Amino acid sequence: MKHHEYTAEATALLMSLIETPSVSRNEDEAATLLERKMEEYGLEPQRTGNNVWAIGAGFSPQRPTLLLNAHIDTVKPVASWTRNPLQPTIEGNRLYGLGSNDCGGGLVSLLQAFRVITSRRQAYNTVFLASAEEEVSGADGIVRALPLIPRPDVAIVGEPTGMQPAVAEKGLMVLDITAHGKSGHAARREGINAIYKMADDIDRLRRLQFDRKSEFLGDTIVNVTCINAGTQHNVVPDICTAVADVRTNEHYTNEEVYEIICSCLDSEVKARSFRLSPSHIDKNHPLICRCVEMGMQPFGSPTLSDQALMSFPSFKLGPGDSSRSHAADEYICISEIDEAIKTYIRLLDGNLIKN
Repeated sequence: MKHHEYTAEATALLMSLIETPSVSRNEDEAATLLERKMEEYGLEPQRTGNNVWAIGAGFSPQRPTLLLNAHIDTVKPVASWTRNPLQPTIEGNRLYGLGSNDCGGGLVSLLQAFRVITSRRQAYNTVFLASAEEEVSGADGIVRALPLIPRPDVAIVGEPTGMQPAVAEKGLMVLDITAHGKSGHAARREGINAIYKMADDIDRLRRLQFDRKSEFLGDTIVNVTCINAGTQHNVVPDICTAVADVRTNEHYTNEEVYEIICSCLDSEVKARSFRLSPSHIDKNHPLICRCVEMGMQPFGSPTLSDQALMSFPSFKLGPGDSSRSHAADEYICISEIDEAIKTYIRLLDGNLIKN
């Protein structure tokens, strides 16, 4: 096949996926559509839940393994769409539709690249994985599929990065913070005001500094994003709760940051989860060096992806722009899909994926 034919097939598949509702945890029809298309391509797809993958022919445990990953689920469309989000529409170079940019463009481009590089002998194995529940980091998403595929040595995640390599990604930890006081009558200055105790702790969080800086991600940051207390104006509140959003750089684990925060607050602190870890890949990794040779510029990404659930080196590289994700009238440019397929093949065909 000629290159333009791969681009045409990728575009047609993306249009079919846009027409197929695939909001997180409801990706069944989209997974089936992709599974059937992979069979048409002569691949041998496997599936668990709504995760679909294929392993390149001639797999050998003696060779390193590359994972090509993108997700099939979407967020719910926002109310400000001016067109039908499930009706793919091409206007000039733009293909409009829900999930076109995040991350349908990366998904279909990686699949076409997978077809090409696995048709030729490589020094590594390749696995293509279309995962579910990425937008909600769900238990039936990539974590369900990873134990069933060959363990990757490195992964490329097809999130929209303008085809520049995102070599580090911040982790996420959500904290529930509770300050305990003692209730009393406000007129008599009775009790211990839990709001004041929380205010002191919020000030400590606002001034908290983390020493280890990241070249690509900057500081680990904490933001208090919700607060709640009180029942009526004349009762001193005995409890105040707050929620903190914590974004960790690659020099800290979520558990380590949690311990630091707990040590400087008087309030009770509970983490909802430690599982969404920061991630990074060595900038001297062969694939990153190859990206730089091709004129790409490594950067750090503040947004979360399935990388947070990968215990092996990974980076994001995909067509589209992150600013279009989750926005009304989302689109991907067909030229971006075309360029992505070319770039993936140039990056991977005949090259090393491990030192």
